[in-house]
Amino acid sequence: MEYNYLKSLHLIFVITWFAGLFYIVRLFVYQIEASQKPSPEREILQKQYKIMTYRLWYIITWPSSILASFFAFWMLFFTDLGNAWLKMPWMHVKLGFVFVLYLYHLKCHQIYLQLQKDEIKHSSNFMRLWNEGATIILFAVVFLVVLKSAVNWIYGVVGIILFSVIIMLGFKFYKRIRQRNQS
Repeated sequence: MEYNYLKSLHLIFVITWFAGLFYIVRLFVYQIEASQKPSPEREILQKQYKIMTYRLWYIITWPSSILASFFAFWMLFFTDLGNAWLKMPWMHVKLGFVFVLYLYHLKCHQIYLQLQKDEIKHSSNFMRLWNEGATIILFAVVFLVVLKSAVNWIYGVVGIILFSVIIMLGFKFYKRIRQRNQS
């Protein structure tokens, strides 16, 4: 019974963590595009986006990542079922993807800090592509957890690569449409 409560809390915070990651990068896109607007529109938008990203990052995204991990560790290390999962090869692969997710999160934090200081090091197009990183990790983890097979994850990785190619093609198509609409 305890395991199901922990699992439910873990899933809730994973969902809010991903929601925060998806939205923060979208706000990065808007913030970068606002920097190219004329004054005073630029200053008004940048101030508002800084407030929005601050609240999202520190009130939703960071706490969600910490709580999702807290409940995951509790499940894995302090329940019998969790201890059994830790012996499964698919769980090792999943934890590898979670590690990559934290690297993605930390890179987003670095970008957040740069934008808070009005340092723009990436284009809005780069941020649109960067936003798909969390999507790819999400797909990988969900398929891995549902299939619970270290062998089937190979098919999942092939699927993720194909999915990534589709995303890239969609991005290029969307970029062309935006360029046509601006002309």
